[in-house]
Amino acid sequence: MLKSMTGYGRCEETVHGRHITVELKSVNHKYFEFSPRVTRGYGFLEDKLKTYVQSRVARGKIDLYLSIETLEDSDVVVHVNHSLAAGYIAAFREISERYNLPDSITVNSLSRYSDIFSVHKAPEDEDAIWADVKAVAEKAVDAFVAMREVEGRRLYEDVMSRAATIIEIVGKIEARSPETVREYRERLETKLREVLADTTIDEQRILTEAAIFADKVAVAEETVRLRSHFDQLKAFLESEEPSGRKMDFLVQEMNRETNTIGSKASDSQIAYMVVDIKAEIEKIREQIQNIE
Repeated sequence: MLKSMTGYGRCEETVHGRHITVELKSVNHKYFEFSPRVTRGYGFLEDKLKTYVQSRVARGKIDLYLSIETLEDSDVVVHVNHSLAAGYIAAFREISERYNLPDSITVNSLSRYSDIFSVHKAPEDEDAIWADVKAVAEKAVDAFVAMREVEGRRLYEDVMSRAATIIEIVGKIEARSPETVREYRERLETKLREVLADTTIDEQRILTEAAIFADKVAVAEETVRLRSHFDQLKAFLESEEPSGRKMDFLVQEMNRETNTIGSKASDSQIAYMVVDIKAEIEKIREQIQNIE
């Protein structure tokens, strides 16, 4: 299914005592670019998240935010800096002896010096954390992809509508092109009659000149290729595989064929129709820039 590169998804759940929030958004980009922001201490999840998102998304600049808040008391380990504690005790006793003060060192008095203690979280099970985060990330990415698909359907309808308009104009060019040859022949014959007056006109010469002109302004090959390009565009739009970059190249080819028609045309009506085609192709090109 056709997908846009613009999307947004978010999921927020509490799993196994952790409040987990996953939010991601994306904009156009030529390739896949992933920029995560993860709660401090959970950096090991960044590569896992990138791998998972890339398995679901082919192109776009994606910003992902992950927040993990521990709600339940987790195991912590308190370490005592014994050498520092011993230093404090020795200093207190020195002061007591020198100034004849009572020696009243207690655990409570030492606890006021926080640099004696260091608190560390107990090691967490990274696999268990990833399992919880992935469960939330899957729902966020589902919402993200769903939005991309909705936008993709709108892009499909718009591009197909413009393609139909172009094909209709191509049909008019194909109908008009032989008329330009007929009109040229009539103008040539009229001009020769005016110049030569009563002299007999060489019909073979007129036919030859008309044939040369017809070959010069013929656009049948270009219109056939244009139709073929639009058939290919429709196939790409309906493909299950990401085809945005292929369509971008195809639009360049459409422009090239249209420019060739314009350069060959010696007729104002065809010239105006070429302008209309180029305008529609440019709008298609702008839309394709947002297709995955």
